[in-house]
Amino acid sequence: MNWDRSQTLALAKAACTHCHGYGLRPGRNGREVPCNCVFRAIFRACFARFRECASKDRHLSRVQLELCNGKDNRITYGRKAEEYIADFCLVSRRALSPLEHDIFRFHYLLGADWKLCCWRLQLDRGTFFHLVYKIEQKLGRVFRELEPHGLFPLDEYFGGTMRNPRASPVLPVIPKRPPARVLRPPVSRLSAA
Repeated sequence: MNWDRSQTLALAKAACTHCHGYGLRPGRNGREVPCNCVFRAIFRACFARFRECASKDRHLSRVQLELCNGKDNRITYGRKAEEYIADFCLVSRRALSPLEHDIFRFHYLLGADWKLCCWRLQLDRGTFFHLVYKIEQKLGRVFRELEPHGLFPLDEYFGGTMRNPRASPVLPVIPKRPPARVLRPPVSRLSAA
């Protein structure tokens, strides 16, 4: 995936010492790569939406109709909040190692603080927080680069704008109007005399 500054600038941490708030930092072969603060911001945005979806009452969720582009353009329906919760958990389980997934489950999903997690997993505080930052970076990258449909940007997942880099941009057709006629008021001969 190609990252550019317009995608990372708003997500970057202003006080980041690696990217200085620009979101991209120098990588190998002279290419710029996204900074880890961008990945952590992506994870935190996705996690905030996960908590919002999980805290809703189940009887308040709505079924949404979606147009599926393809050979025969079908319309499908789904419950986006429940699908997002399932995708968030399943993608996280697949992307993380067993120790990282245990920390993710205890700390993020079950809401345990760092003391309880350290006691349960037999970790010291420094190791725990290093793993937490590593989990946020890893999942932020996975949520953004997931193919064919990523969990981030959230508006695309929940049915907003859709990106298709191969499609040509749709430009509105503005019909040509005939040239405007100039109105000339009649001039009386009496006023000229």
